[in-house]
Amino acid sequence: MQMLRWGFRSLCRSRTVGSDAYSLKIFLPVASLGAPLSQIPAEVLSKVRNYREYHFQSSHGLHDIRYQIDQDKIPAAKEPVDPFALVSDELSIIANRLQSMVVSKVPKLASAAEYFFKVGAEGKKFRPTVLLLMASALSMPTPTSIAVEVASSFQKNMRTRQQRVAEITEMIHVASLLHDDVLDGADTRRGIGSLNFVMGNKLAVLAGDFLLSRACVALASLKNTEVVSLLATAVGHLVTGETMQMTTNAEQCHSMEYYLSKSYYKTASLISNSCKAIALLAGQTTEVALHAYSYGRHLGLAFQLIDDVLDFVGTTASLGKGSLSDIRHGIITAPILFAKEEFPELQAVIDKGFDNPANIEAALDYLGKSQGIERTRALAIEHANQAIAAINALPESDSEDVLIFRRALVDLSHMVITRSK
Repeated sequence: MQMLRWGFRSLCRSRTVGSDAYSLKIFLPVASLGAPLSQIPAEVLSKVRNYREYHFQSSHGLHDIRYQIDQDKIPAAKEPVDPFALVSDELSIIANRLQSMVVSKVPKLASAAEYFFKVGAEGKKFRPTVLLLMASALSMPTPTSIAVEVASSFQKNMRTRQQRVAEITEMIHVASLLHDDVLDGADTRRGIGSLNFVMGNKLAVLAGDFLLSRACVALASLKNTEVVSLLATAVGHLVTGETMQMTTNAEQCHSMEYYLSKSYYKTASLISNSCKAIALLAGQTTEVALHAYSYGRHLGLAFQLIDDVLDFVGTTASLGKGSLSDIRHGIITAPILFAKEEFPELQAVIDKGFDNPANIEAALDYLGKSQGIERTRALAIEHANQAIAAINALPESDSEDVLIFRRALVDLSHMVITRSK
């Protein structure tokens, strides 16, 4: 922690990220979409650009401290490994399966359902990548008493079932995006027009429902009640989180605990429960399955906290969606909540709402004077460390392949906290 503080002193206006940085027990958020930055008045635009320029320069300091993150037990690879490249072939297989799984007899529905699975709109497949890496990181040697043919067949079947979990998770995730975009009135997603903007709200909702139905069919085919329960729980959490966000009262709006609880339901639950499902399908113990869950939970928390930062310091082009979208929708995220701890007078600005651009400008003023961005980044690093600790806690393995994939999971946590989009 001392090294972490030293690193931040060099990039945070010579301020120390204090030991009073908010300590999480659980949870975090998903960014909702908003109007393009071009609709914000010129005086606010200027302030945002200056703010982003400063924090873009500061963010490079994160690359200097990335290797201060705990890396015990997992030996460094001889060459840097791209986690996405490691599973690229399987990702292609999954992409093809997803397109075939969302086929419908109704052309309009089929076109809507496959909208974000087409080339150019499919995103980086972050969640399937995490799950495929986890599957290889938990691979167990086959007992020598089992015939080679039988062992090969067993391993192939298990891998197919784990791939199916990755497919199900991606369908659930995309369905939640379609529904969120309708609720938020978004007009962009992944750098293109959102489905509700292109085809209308009704078809976007139906497409999301259709994806969930296809995910349910695939989930049932696994014939594993524990895995079904885990993924069903994650779907329920998505609904719970969105409802909490829609019905937040004034007191809850200013509560970090409430905000992070809601955000866990909206984001981290799906990743963590899917990681646990991967472990269970691999025949791992309950203890190992909990380590897998912990990795997914903390990685998801780190990912969302950086999303909160990028909503302020990123650009619409880099994010593939409207920037400043959260605050424009009145959603108060970690940077503003941290800023409010330093400047209680920010509370009055929040209470006025952000329909008036002047209130956005005032909030950005307080945020710029505070350590809100820096403390959010620091908190993301804390969660990245906890994700790495979960990988370090896995049973030792003599397999070089297994160690490579565990290293990839560690490297993925680094990528999450140093990303710019």
